[in-house]
Amino acid sequence: MRMIRTLGAATAALGVVALAGCGSDEPTAAPDGGVSGTVTVFAAASLTETFTELGEKFEAEHPGVKVVYSFGASSALAEQINQGAPADVFVSAAPRNMQQVVDTGEVTAEPTVFVRNRLEIAVPAGNPGGITGLADFGKTEPTIALCAEQVPCGAAAQKVFEVAGITPHPDTREQDVKAVLTKVTLGEVDAALVYRTDVRAAGDKVEGIEFPESQQAVNDYPVAPLSGAPNAAAAETFVAFITSDEADAVFEAAGFGTP
Repeated sequence: MRMIRTLGAATAALGVVALAGCGSDEPTAAPDGGVSGTVTVFAAASLTETFTELGEKFEAEHPGVKVVYSFGASSALAEQINQGAPADVFVSAAPRNMQQVVDTGEVTAEPTVFVRNRLEIAVPAGNPGGITGLADFGKTEPTIALCAEQVPCGAAAQKVFEVAGITPHPDTREQDVKAVLTKVTLGEVDAALVYRTDVRAAGDKVEGIEFPESQQAVNDYPVAPLSGAPNAAAAETFVAFITSDEADAVFEAAGFGTP
């Protein structure tokens, strides 16, 4: 079994789409004595594919439960939770945004870091812009897409540019990593920085280019049940499932690393 760290440990080690449902149904006793009702999960956009798959597995194992997702930028999701948006579980792409929710007392337990992710250069199939590495982001010729700096993928990008001594010249900054990836898959930009898992999820629509500086800005992903969860029992059961060996196999296949 992989080792899972709490958010506090992860933070020390680092040093560093619209709402899918309005709320969760009140839990009722399931026929098998398990959990039931709706569990509403606010999750980082980069988890879209894996959590969709895991949600189906979770529902199959808990027939009385319906999983409803709201995927988006971790910073925006944290703000929604702090403003009172009803949700049962929060999953962030960075400890910093989880801490925003912790600081307001919106979690019931120490957040758990369950996977890690790092950036990769994404280019359209065939690499029409002739991108060779991170240095191209400092040039004015290629068209470049980056995440907004306040979201985890943007903060990670800023760190790798600082490490590499590069001043990027983005043509667009998007509010989450999936919006950035879309710019690449549509051929609207020559290159972008997204997570390696997004490159893998895009299949043959994009090509990925690894770069060594990505190791200096690895993102840890924490998960936690929320104190105001309308369906607290299902929230705790869902978090346990996400941090299980069964879920770990799905994350590994998608390209995530373990803490």
